[in-house]
Amino acid sequence: MDTIATLAEPRFKIVTYDEATPEVKAIYEDTMQSLQLPFILNWFKCQGSNATLLRGNWAKLKSTLLEGQVPNILKQLIIYNVSKQRGCNYCAQAHGIFADSMSSLISSEENFRVTQHMDSAVLPNSYKTAIRMASKAALDTASITNEDFQELSEVGFSDAEIQELMAQADLVNMLNTIATVSGIRLDNELLEAEF
Repeated sequence: MDTIATLAEPRFKIVTYDEATPEVKAIYEDTMQSLQLPFILNWFKCQGSNATLLRGNWAKLKSTLLEGQVPNILKQLIIYNVSKQRGCNYCAQAHGIFADSMSSLISSEENFRVTQHMDSAVLPNSYKTAIRMASKAALDTASITNEDFQELSEVGFSDAEIQELMAQADLVNMLNTIATVSGIRLDNELLEAEF
């Protein structure tokens, strides 16, 4: 029986830019511009044969991850943490790279990688609390309590920010599901990218 770990090829066709329909090309272009990448991530390309799905998933990802009041680095760390715990290698690696590219927002220490210091004193307590609560919401939704919301409030998050943090739990579940069921591998371009 094939498992994700033994797949030689992704389960869904990887649609390159040149193979894409005009509608899919437009979405690809928006992903590159919005993510400030000179290439299209495999996560999008594995959905390139279904413009409706790609458009909807990109709209959700874009508004939930790239917009709002919660800093993007914190959102990336939440996705990294949940993906790592769940064993979604694609998302853990990709969002780890994105988070690490913003490490200077946490520490000016040379070669500092925030993903390797998530329990250290340099990471704000509010970030640690947000990562813990959003991860809990993603991995065991029914266990979230009013006290969890109160704790987020006590470390300084507004109601709107708490909603955004909880939306990361939903987003990471979608990201992990698509990455895992499709069997995609991390983009070589992302491994080689210099941020």
